[in-house]
Amino acid sequence: MGRISVELVPRSPEGLREDLQMIKDNIHGVDLINIPDLLRFETRSWQGAAIAQDFYPAVMPHIRAIDVDLTQPLAMRPELRQSGITEVLVIEGDPPQDMSHKFYPTVTTDVIQKFHQEMPEVKVYAGIDQYRGSMRQELYRIQRKLQAGAVGFFTQPFFDMRLLEMYADMLQGQNVYWGITPIASERSKSYWELKNNVIFPRDFEPTLEWSIYFGRKVKGFIETTGDNLYLMPIKGNLQAYLEGILGSKPE
Repeated sequence: MGRISVELVPRSPEGLREDLQMIKDNIHGVDLINIPDLLRFETRSWQGAAIAQDFYPAVMPHIRAIDVDLTQPLAMRPELRQSGITEVLVIEGDPPQDMSHKFYPTVTTDVIQKFHQEMPEVKVYAGIDQYRGSMRQELYRIQRKLQAGAVGFFTQPFFDMRLLEMYADMLQGQNVYWGITPIASERSKSYWELKNNVIFPRDFEPTLEWSIYFGRKVKGFIETTGDNLYLMPIKGNLQAYLEGILGSKPE
């Protein structure tokens, strides 16, 4: 089995440290911490990743392509170098709700290439969105990102083993982190259906118990393939979800 990554939202430096300490004290097998870049919080992803380094040496901030001005040096480069961060995940990014935040028509392949030019010591990962179009269209985007220099991929969360197995077959030999996330309410389920075009399998239930059950199935699958696992416990009981899938550390 490859690496296990957990995504933690940096709502505040204090809250992030609490989550990190809980994982370090209680959760078995975590190798990597991912930090998304959410504009509604003051802590940017690379700042959160620097905090996470106090708990886990392997950290990966998310970089939003639409925040990058291609005519200027990478704005986060000084802080990444100061922290010694050597892995990033480049995503497209959604336009900000607050239009005072400037953004650009930059695409992920441009940012991947810019990192190679300005920070060649950094390994750049890219995203896979298995819900935005056909598999053929997504495979083309994946190939473009590989050509730009991506070394691996993080997927959107899966909820159906059949779809995951189809993508695993298509991406055999690639360095992939297969995503999962808990859904514990009908409201959350509707969000994924309306915002991300997810079609849930017939046996799906919007409960923490089902999310843990499915997470264990995905973990079992990647243990046979040697791939990586990417857990995104965005809301809810972080410890219960992670312990349910990964297990707790021995006393």
